[in-house]
Amino acid sequence: MLAYVLIGGGVAILLAVVVGFGIYNRLVTLRNRYQNAYSQIDVQLKRRYDLIPNMVEAARGYLQHEKQTLEAVIAARNTAVAANAGAAAHPGAASALATLIGAESVLAGTLGRFMALSERYPDLKADRTMARLMEELTSTENRIAFARQAYNDAVMQYNITRQRVPNVFVAGMCGFEPAALFELPSPREAEVPQVALS
Repeated sequence: MLAYVLIGGGVAILLAVVVGFGIYNRLVTLRNRYQNAYSQIDVQLKRRYDLIPNMVEAARGYLQHEKQTLEAVIAARNTAVAANAGAAAHPGAASALATLIGAESVLAGTLGRFMALSERYPDLKADRTMARLMEELTSTENRIAFARQAYNDAVMQYNITRQRVPNVFVAGMCGFEPAALFELPSPREAEVPQVALS
């Protein structure tokens, strides 16, 4: 009789270990998916960050009296680059994403002022280099929006799986923290900037 109890207990423990390993592996897979999805955002943000100094340089000759605006764009860009580096190092961390979202909001505001200012200079609007850079910026903004959506979908799947029973117990024991969504604070900031090329 004791042998049956020991065998039954051993089978139950073995089954619990196998289920635990399965849950652990599923959480690792989902965590890697959202981290990879963030790396796609990172690629597009770096592309945008590289475009901004080129746009400022192309506009510098036309906007000589608007030095303060040009400097504000570059300063906001540099802050966003630093915030993105922190978020890229810890994808899904709420504090890193909050810092990035704040920096991106400031950058969006300064870019909006820069775009509005450039509209007042017909020669700048007609400049081929500036038109090409603005077109690339618009394309990059679209890519960022798609990458952000893919990231948020991956985070949601990870968080849902992490919170289910019995997964929540394995997640807690193995250090699987909840991941934060990349949400912009206002609908206006979520819109892709409109660039007039004519």
